[in-house]
Amino acid sequence: MNSTAQHPLTHPDGSPVRILVVDDEPDLAEVLSGVLEYEGWQVRTAGDVAGAVAEARAFRPDAVVLDVMLPDGDGLSVLKQLRAEQPEVCVLFLTARDSVEDRIAGITAGGDDYVTKPFSLEEVLARLRGLLRRAGMTRAREHGAAVLAVGDLVMDEDAREVTRGGELVDLSPTEFELLRYLMRNPRRVLSKAQILDRVWSYDFGGQAHIVELYISYLRRKIDAGREPMIHTVRGAGYLLKAAAW
Repeated sequence: MNSTAQHPLTHPDGSPVRILVVDDEPDLAEVLSGVLEYEGWQVRTAGDVAGAVAEARAFRPDAVVLDVMLPDGDGLSVLKQLRAEQPEVCVLFLTARDSVEDRIAGITAGGDDYVTKPFSLEEVLARLRGLLRRAGMTRAREHGAAVLAVGDLVMDEDAREVTRGGELVDLSPTEFELLRYLMRNPRRVLSKAQILDRVWSYDFGGQAHIVELYISYLRRKIDAGREPMIHTVRGAGYLLKAAAW
């Protein structure tokens, strides 16, 4: 198998991608786990609906490989609970059903993609890599370059250059540090207190409006005239995620 394990797909901060495999066939789950672990990813497994929900809550996976047919229910019920608690998680359905209706049902329910059994392991890997890249994962520090990428937004940390859609974005030093923090934590809600602590390294004594101000500066430069990537989560903070492709 032609694996990319030499340059594993990771979170932008270099930490491993987390994958949950849900299938009631132990042998299949074991084989899939082995292949995914060879990619450098952290993997956990579950064999039923209850186990899948429990593992998802504890493990907080970036992606779930989810069998449609499970002994105590079906993958659609797992998906519903996943989306309620982790709306940004990527879901790849495994299904023995190949009718158009079944495929549409899975995607309509919120699944991101599917493969039909029997499938090749390379196909599962290719689908997962595609989902993870679209969700904001990137290859960290390939060829010695410190590059972060979330969708079409790319930051070269060494050159201190940022582009979106190939166009150079001019940022002040503080704007650069704020964007770097957001890009190292894609799809994660960051509170104003967290941002103050990480970007400014001290508490502004309640002046959290400085975060709002700099977020507004970034939006003008990153999102102006484009699909927005910087989002406000009311009462919680801010998150950055790839724009819909």
